Amino acid sequence: MELKADERLQTIATFPHWSGLTGMSIDLYDEWIVVAATIFIVGLCVIVHYEGLALMSRYLDSLKMQDRPRILLLINGVLCLHTIEIGIFAAGYYLLLLFPVFGELIGLDGLTFWDCVYFSTVSYTTLGFGEIVPSDDIRFLTGFESLAGLVLITWSASFTYIEMQKRWDAGK
Repeated sequence: MELKADERLQTIATFPHWSGLTGMSIDLYDEWIVVAATIFIVGLCVIVHYEGLALMSRYLDSLKMQDRPRILLLINGVLCLHTIEIGIFAAGYYLLLLFPVFGELIGLDGLTFWDCVYFSTVSYTTLGFGEIVPSDDIRFLTGFESLAGLVLITWSASFTYIEMQKRWDAGK
C-alpha cells in the first residue's frame, strides 16, 4: 500500500494528545517520541541478536555433521538475524513516517513498506547510497540504525570467527 504525501496525516490537530491530562499537543514531544522509538527498536534488535546467536550456538554444538555444512548453517542463520533486524527498523520507519511531524524520506514519491526496507538496509549496512535522505527527527533513528548495524554485524563476525575457531581447534 503506497501512501502519497498528501494522503498522510498533514496536521496534528486530529491526532490524539500524547500527554493525556495536560492536553499538550504532539509537536512538543515529537523529538522524544523518536528517541523513545529508537531506544526501543535498538534494544529489541540487540535482544533478537543475542537470543539468535545463543540459539545458534546451542544448536550448532548439538549437530553431528561435518564442518562445512555447519558453517553454512551458521552464515545463513546470521544473515536471517540481520534480515529480521532490518525489518524491525523498517517497521519503525514506516510507523513513524505515517505522521509527517516526525519527518520524511526525501527522494520518494510515496511511502511504502518496501521503500522503508530498502532505506533500512542501506542504513543498517552503512552503505549509504544517498538517493533517499531522511529529514527532521527521523534522522535520529537513521544515525542509530547505522551504529547498531555496525555493532551487530561486527558481533556476528566475531561469533562466526569463534565458531570456526572451535572447529579448527577440534581438527588438530
